[in-house]
Amino acid sequence: MKAFEPNLVYMEPRAMEYPLAQELYERFQKQGIEIRETTSHNQVRGIPGNTEMRQYANAKNTLVIGVRKTLKFDTSKPSAEYAIPLATGCMGHCHYCYLQTTLGKKPYIRTYVNLDEIFDQATQYINERAPEPTRFEAACTSDIVGIDHITHSLKKTIEFMGAQKHGRLRFVTKYHHVDHLLDAQHNGHTRFRFSINADYVIKHFEPGTSPLKKRLEAARKVADAGYPLGFIVAPIYIYDDNWKEGYYNLFANLYEEMKGSSVNEEDLTFELIQHRFTKPAKKVILQRYPKSKLEMDEEERKYRGGKYGIGKYVYPKETQEDMKATMEAYIGEFFPNSKISYFT
Repeated sequence: MKAFEPNLVYMEPRAMEYPLAQELYERFQKQGIEIRETTSHNQVRGIPGNTEMRQYANAKNTLVIGVRKTLKFDTSKPSAEYAIPLATGCMGHCHYCYLQTTLGKKPYIRTYVNLDEIFDQATQYINERAPEPTRFEAACTSDIVGIDHITHSLKKTIEFMGAQKHGRLRFVTKYHHVDHLLDAQHNGHTRFRFSINADYVIKHFEPGTSPLKKRLEAARKVADAGYPLGFIVAPIYIYDDNWKEGYYNLFANLYEEMKGSSVNEEDLTFELIQHRFTKPAKKVILQRYPKSKLEMDEEERKYRGGKYGIGKYVYPKETQEDMKATMEAYIGEFFPNSKISYFT
């Protein structure tokens, strides 16, 4: 799978005040990629496509280069104290993704070029909590690895956090394009996590992302580069009677790939997230992926209340308990010294 390159680029006027935007402008100009000006990302117009679905697909291949104006960071529990805003949007087409609804009708990818201002704000948060460490999540609203071979914003953030006594960084990815990050001076302050799943889930619900084998190969490279490592198994999804076998094979393949690597198993983490959906998300998913096999039957699920009155449909309690016990058993068999951070 080739690394992402946009088909169309939009540039916010203020962005060109920053060196990164100037570098990106020159890069795309040399590549012959069309660059348009927009007054702000909310005013992006003219993404090609004669249907809404076509426009949506083209937006996924569109990059907006802009300035992050709001420097108050969102919280990011349970993963971290704060979400550090480097980018929004993703080139992947995961049917179940919450970005389907949070990004609404603006699914294009946006990268922020005022990194020094973002780092200054992060420093303030770190100082407020010192000597307690402050964790920052870099992948709340994007798959930042998927575009970092273009921007190197993530690499700069890794090295910024590497120099902070009390700053820590974490992010998750479904992409294998990590080679440029392997020599970053991370000093053990960045936890690199990969989203992994059974082959069935990746094949049917994660188009536009790296195959599992490529993700696992990248994870080994990351471990050998000395990064703290983690895996998010999400969404854990019951797809047929053989779902347990599929997930067993996942952990067996992960074990084989990591065998003999430099991974520190006692510092290896797993985050377990069952499949869930909201009614608004279901509506959007069925509009954008009408042939999706994703099961979203409210009658088969348990309703869990959420923020702003928008609850989620999760698996029934007995199914959740079986799912949790199954994953814990597989992790215990292959990675007995690792840590399960949570199941939700």
